[in-house]
Amino acid sequence: MSQHVVDRDEAGAVYAAAIEDARTTASPPSQDLSDLYRRERAGMVRLAHLMCGSNETACDIVHEAFIRLQRNWASATDPRAYLRQIVVNLCRAHHRRRAVERRHSSVRSVPPMYLAPEVDETWHALATLSPKRRVALVLRYYEDLSIEDVAKVMGCRVGTAKSLIHRGLASLRQELQ
Repeated sequence: MSQHVVDRDEAGAVYAAAIEDARTTASPPSQDLSDLYRRERAGMVRLAHLMCGSNETACDIVHEAFIRLQRNWASATDPRAYLRQIVVNLCRAHHRRRAVERRHSSVRSVPPMYLAPEVDETWHALATLSPKRRVALVLRYYEDLSIEDVAKVMGCRVGTAKSLIHRGLASLRQELQ
């Protein structure tokens, strides 16, 4: 499934070509950004997909993240970590926007996702979690970050990150039983 997410995004090729064109007139950091894009784009799309639940939204978020990274490239000491932070923040902003839209919208026209039965059940259980718990679990178990790094990315205390992970796992266990 993750391969499908990556292959269907043709805009990525356009963005990579734009970076290549910029490299001929720009300074060496554009080559570094182009290399980072090739190495990290697929993983960041998967990360965003796990947090927001939509291939199209995930691709949009990752493209926006690379644009923001490019703007602040000179000040980024660890570009991969900075990129992940941007993706997480954009996913959180997406969830806030969706919450506002749901409050003000009476029509729900989102088509259902159809996945393999075990993936569908797990995804459904993950989707029932609050955005904070979902982000904490995805960062901890998908991105394999330490609890301290999860707390840093989420902008909270270590104890809060531990609590979000623990409660998220408990909710998943209950939902999957």
